[in-house]
Amino acid sequence: MLLTGVSGLQAANVDSMRLWAAPDHARLVFDLTAATQANVFSLENPSRLVIDLDDSQLNTDVSTLPLEGSAIAAVRTGVRDGNGLRVVLELNREIEPRHFTLPPNDQYGHRLVVDLEYPGESAVENPIDPIEAMIRDQEMLAQRSAQAQLPGADAAVPPAAPDQPPTEVQPAQPHPQRDIIIAIDAGHGGEDPGAIGPAGTREKDVVLEIARRLASDVNRTRGFKAVLIRDGDYYLGLRQRTQLAREQKADFFVSIHADAFTSPRPQGSSVYALSQRGATSETAQWLADSENRSDLIGGVDGSLSLRDKDQVLRGVLLDLTMTATLNDSLSIGGQVLEQLGRVNRLHKSRVEQAGFMVLKSPDIPSLLIEVGFISNPDEERRLRDPVHQQGLSTAIFSGLRDHFQRNPPPASLLAWQRDHQRSPTGDEYRIQSGDTLSSIAVRHGVPVNQLKQANDLNGDVIRVGQVLRIPSS
Repeated sequence: MLLTGVSGLQAANVDSMRLWAAPDHARLVFDLTAATQANVFSLENPSRLVIDLDDSQLNTDVSTLPLEGSAIAAVRTGVRDGNGLRVVLELNREIEPRHFTLPPNDQYGHRLVVDLEYPGESAVENPIDPIEAMIRDQEMLAQRSAQAQLPGADAAVPPAAPDQPPTEVQPAQPHPQRDIIIAIDAGHGGEDPGAIGPAGTREKDVVLEIARRLASDVNRTRGFKAVLIRDGDYYLGLRQRTQLAREQKADFFVSIHADAFTSPRPQGSSVYALSQRGATSETAQWLADSENRSDLIGGVDGSLSLRDKDQVLRGVLLDLTMTATLNDSLSIGGQVLEQLGRVNRLHKSRVEQAGFMVLKSPDIPSLLIEVGFISNPDEERRLRDPVHQQGLSTAIFSGLRDHFQRNPPPASLLAWQRDHQRSPTGDEYRIQSGDTLSSIAVRHGVPVNQLKQANDLNGDVIRVGQVLRIPSS
């Protein structure tokens, strides 16, 4: 199969080849001295991927490539047509190849990028079980049904049409007691090192260590489960990171970064949520632009434009940033910031807001946390310290845990625990389709007002799947 070629007629040297293995793909990058023509095609029996570079020669040792964990079993090279270069990748699994070129930027020169994508594989190491996903989908449908009701409606779902038989009320099902899913995104990765400190510390390495520690804290706590968006040194596009969080039914998305500035003086941690009208300060705007440019470095889809041209999506985002998603982000951000202030100096004493691409998930509350300034020599040393890394991860999770203990999702274990703490007898009822507060009160022999008081209900709106505590009559 012959794939599309790329333009460029100058002679080029391949000064280095870099390989990163991810769970769902491998990325091979050729660092070139000039743009060149490239043909990429597959061969079978045995399975191989051939990369031909016109008028090029190899100035690096391919035997040093870290093949472990990738689809590449071996790499062979040779001269083609007298002045061309042929690179043959011997494969150990099925792949779908794609390739593109990138022009020089502030970190690299000309590059040919070859991605080997694995059909059917997830970019997340331990994807959510399908049964868990089904529970989450059912809960989301129930919440949408509740939101569709008019204020003051006294029914869990709209009433049936007159010509339809009444909905049969089923006995309450056991509480799902599901885990709260925290998606943890270590910024940058692979060919994108992020900011680099005075002593050479790379942001991508520091934030991955903190993300792994945070995931351990989350997974050690009953009722919570962590999903690491990146669990290795490889690159993921900004849109792909939020897409993965959504696929994993995350309740919350947190992206970990390390700040940098042109001066070595700034220091301290910062917490950012998505801004409705843009950045709330000049520093936040500069930082947002800086982080969003990582898509240019990674070359996602070979596109150099980060502008979202989807008018419908822009409208949805504009609407949702005015509702609970942004409010939850700000609320959680305040609690995380308070905890971070106990272990590190704060660069800003309040949650900042900026237009980070990685935060633009319309249905998942999200934060971007700059754990410190890697450009500050003292803070760079602390960011390398495992004890300080653990202190930062503990502080972040403390803020998240405090929020969800106060505001647990309805089907979560924390919600079940809260309900039983308030109702020691364990008398509870899970709302079914067709239920109303009055019918539930009659069925259990309690006044409606007493039922509302026991469940902190200010109005008559109830949700399918919601658990009500039944007070003693």
